[in-house]
Amino acid sequence: MGRLAQTEGLSSDQRDMLAAIREFVDNEILPVATELEHLDEYPTHIVEGLKEMGVFGLMIPEEYGGLGESLLTYALVVEEIARGWMSVSGIVNTHFIVAYLLRQHGTDEQRKSLLPRMATGEVRGSFSMSEPGCGSDVAAIRTKAVRDGDEYVITGQKMWITNGGTSNLLAVLVRTDEGQSSAHRNLTAFLVEKEPGFGPQAGGTLTIPGKMEKMGYKGVDSTEAIFDGYRIGADHVLGGEPGKGFYQMMDGVEVGRVNVAARGCGVAQRAFELGVAYAQQRESFGKPIAEHQAVTFRLAEMATKVEAAHQMMVMAARRKDAGARNDLEAGMAKYLAAEYCKEVVEDSFRIHGAYGYSKEYEIERLYREAPMLLIGEGTADIQKMIIGRRLLEDYKLPR
Repeated sequence: MGRLAQTEGLSSDQRDMLAAIREFVDNEILPVATELEHLDEYPTHIVEGLKEMGVFGLMIPEEYGGLGESLLTYALVVEEIARGWMSVSGIVNTHFIVAYLLRQHGTDEQRKSLLPRMATGEVRGSFSMSEPGCGSDVAAIRTKAVRDGDEYVITGQKMWITNGGTSNLLAVLVRTDEGQSSAHRNLTAFLVEKEPGFGPQAGGTLTIPGKMEKMGYKGVDSTEAIFDGYRIGADHVLGGEPGKGFYQMMDGVEVGRVNVAARGCGVAQRAFELGVAYAQQRESFGKPIAEHQAVTFRLAEMATKVEAAHQMMVMAARRKDAGARNDLEAGMAKYLAAEYCKEVVEDSFRIHGAYGYSKEYEIERLYREAPMLLIGEGTADIQKMIIGRRLLEDYKLPR
């Protein structure tokens, strides 16, 4: 393990946990990741191993059977997993966001019913805001839930649900008529318990079509969810009170952005490792290409970006753990880590030359995975809007 991306001030328990995760990644994920990715095969044995290690309950409070760890610990674990295969970190992330939403906003009954089973991985979560006609424009959501006595009837279509097929709990944001002038205050989050798998269920009122084909981010399933008169009890409203879904989901996305930053850091670290190793093995003009100034400079730039992204991600996680508002820091971390990840992966790809284009080399997989981070949990442009607005709040001139 090199000197890059080290984190100061960790406890011995945190260091032990990260060492165990890194060993698992090196022994159980890296040797099979590229093969499984090319096959677009769900990594069942890897997921089972993470369940045994308690990763699915990492941030769930101990009273519900989890490990009660901090966001920083979780982010560092995700960084290690993404270094092995980013798709696996995606499987964990959606589950984590739903558990976080329950911990922060769920009713006592919802927490007691779901969190203990989520801690063991028996219940695995996914969540959905996007639709065919809207992504970051959450106010444009069209899927509706209409109140009918003690139930709601949901109709509409959701998109880009990571773990949509393999999960059995879906947190979904839909429109309800709360009579508010603000579109955001007419949105409600529901906790939909469903069967794993694809196809129609609940009498055909809920359908999870097959996996969507993607350029990268394979292995993990990304799906739609089609609601056609799906009935759900009012007790499945997150927190028990309709009209609060937007603010609940944004809280989850905020920590999710730290997670995406951590994923970018992990992928960038792996790309650097591959690049620096290959540069010392490949020779041209009578010496290893690492000794050519052009490649030396490229490695220096890559390492600097890996280090900068890691430290910003750590800062964002620690701020959230301290109970402070961190939308600015999370946005910066996600934006920087995603952009730097793309650049580090491309530089490693260039170092590999023609071999980088071959499916036999791992960098080919990373080259297809990195672009997802530019759009996941809000595009780069959305992050810049968030960052800019927060800066104008902090630096507002007196009138």
